[in-house]
Amino acid sequence: MKVTFAAIATYFFRGLLITVPLAGTIYIVISFFEWMDSLLPFRTLGVGIIVILISITFIGYLTSLFVARSLFEWFERLLLRLPMVGLIYTSIKDLMAAFVGEEKKFSKSVLVKINAENDIYRLGFITAEDLSLLKINDLIGVYFPHSYNISGNLYLVAAKNITPIDYDNSADLMKFIASGGVSELLPNTKKNKDFGEDLL
Repeated sequence: MKVTFAAIATYFFRGLLITVPLAGTIYIVISFFEWMDSLLPFRTLGVGIIVILISITFIGYLTSLFVARSLFEWFERLLLRLPMVGLIYTSIKDLMAAFVGEEKKFSKSVLVKINAENDIYRLGFITAEDLSLLKINDLIGVYFPHSYNISGNLYLVAAKNITPIDYDNSADLMKFIASGGVSELLPNTKKNKDFGEDLL
């Protein structure tokens, strides 16, 4: 009876490993589509996200035009003057720029020594190399994503405790950290030759 119960338990946990991630992904995707569709006056599954993607692309095109860009910059300055609204706007804008902007922030992955006695390290991304405005000249800002979470911590660490990582796939490294090291790292597709020289 014990053998049978152990086998059933094994099958159950194997099933969990397959169904929970799959069901969670399907639920999130469907919920996202339904939320997008709810923004439109008519209800057709999938149309909402298509319309919104086209609208976002069109807005991006408009900002490339001089007149539209000037108007957008004026509206942006207006938002920045509003209490709280400006803080929220700039926070979201900077976060988006870190992932999809021309100057991506999560492109320099490093290994940081956290505990010298026990040789404990953490993987992270350099997000701020110049902290002179904070009167800090010998530290670097490193962002550490939390495992199994979308949040993270920012540490100010000595440059001597940072080891550049010769790994160019930031998305895979982010997944590796966020999954607690469970996600598989893929081989490099290119080399960052001057990474160490730019850092230190």
